[in-house]
Amino acid sequence: MSSSNVTHVTDDSFAAQVEQSEGLTLVDFWAAWCGPCVAIAPAIDQLADELAGKVKIAKLDTDANQRTAIRFNVRSIPSILFFVNGKHVDTVVGGHPSSIKNVLTGKIQQHSGETVKK
Repeated sequence: MSSSNVTHVTDDSFAAQVEQSEGLTLVDFWAAWCGPCVAIAPAIDQLADELAGKVKIAKLDTDANQRTAIRFNVRSIPSILFFVNGKHVDTVVGGHPSSIKNVLTGKIQQHSGETVKK
């Protein structure tokens, strides 16, 4: 079960929810059948809870929303894309569940200045 602080985006809502957002938005491109995607989901949810109101955390199901995945050249999942004021600035592809939170918190601090508990 996903955190209530995670925004679920689609091809139709991506522009409004991500590209027109102020500040940092992290988007997890995932699919239900993807084992690594499922494995890192708890870390994504934890970040969404810890950073509520500071950083927007979103998820996009690549099976149901292929247009956006193709647009951003997402060829492997999980892929986590970082947007600052609606502009794509960074990408993390893959992720081992034990280290993904540390990797993502480093990127969040780099792009937003927000301090996150590791």
